[in-house]
Amino acid sequence: MHPALSVLFFTTLSGAGYGLLFLLGTGVALGIWPHLPLEIAMPLAIGLGLVALGLASSMAHLGQPARAWRAFTQWRTSWLSREGVLAVLGFAPALALGFLYFTPVEGGMNPPLQRACGATMALLAVATVYCTAQIYASLKTVPAWHNPYVTPGYFLFALYSAGLWLWALGAWYRRGDPQFWPQLGLPPGVLFMVVVVAMLACVQKLLYWRHIDNPPVTATVESATGLNDVGAVSAFERPHTEENYITREMVFVLARKHSTKLRAIALLFAFALPLAALVFAMLWVPTSFVLATVALVSASVGIFVERWLFFAEARHVVSLYYGEQKA
Repeated sequence: MHPALSVLFFTTLSGAGYGLLFLLGTGVALGIWPHLPLEIAMPLAIGLGLVALGLASSMAHLGQPARAWRAFTQWRTSWLSREGVLAVLGFAPALALGFLYFTPVEGGMNPPLQRACGATMALLAVATVYCTAQIYASLKTVPAWHNPYVTPGYFLFALYSAGLWLWALGAWYRRGDPQFWPQLGLPPGVLFMVVVVAMLACVQKLLYWRHIDNPPVTATVESATGLNDVGAVSAFERPHTEENYITREMVFVLARKHSTKLRAIALLFAFALPLAALVFAMLWVPTSFVLATVALVSASVGIFVERWLFFAEARHVVSLYYGEQKA
């Protein structure tokens, strides 16, 4: 499939944003984090900002952005519509949570209501990411997406990028504190979570690539044309004499050598460099805020390349009519 930049920015930015909102909402619901107004303001504002930027970038992929409202009416049958509805609904508990933290009420800060908003925000974040993943995983006509590796990948990358954002925020917030490490202002175990989720995401991506490199045959030229009984079938000539929407969007060709090189780049920037930065930060605490920034930027680049490959390596079964032998 053709990797549209608007969709790449959407999945990368919104994934990190919803991951932040999930971690923040979970911490509030369980009462373990945050403890200070600034600790909620920073991840809440950045999480909502990333989500808003992602949604705005997705509008660029629409042929008629003015008609985008119509997408919200198809929630009964469309995962994209469900994603849009949940994305909008998710702003309500997030804004309510921010309002409750910064607006004292009689008798205190009303923790039960805060926890309810946090839990609702976390659940809506999970549901929205799930809908985003299902937009692709539900497409039987794209074998590279219609498999059990896609949805877990979306969740893992959202958590991973969100953990790096929290580490960077906490590191910059406490960068001048001599007692830096115990006072990062982070939820308990977030750095351990980053390492574990990074390892799981890396394994998931390697398994995914192995799966699409050796996919089960779901369709052939013979089955697509209904000519199974006549033996081997090949196209006499292409259906069109020049490029059109189908060849441009659904029969995108990525050379194997380029795919291998880009996979290595994705693994290096998304996992190797951020984890190395985390190890050095533990050994040399005063530089943690610099290394956290390096890890965040590196992972963002790596995830963007991984998202590009996610689309570029996927083939629609319509490619069978343009020279492919199986899908």
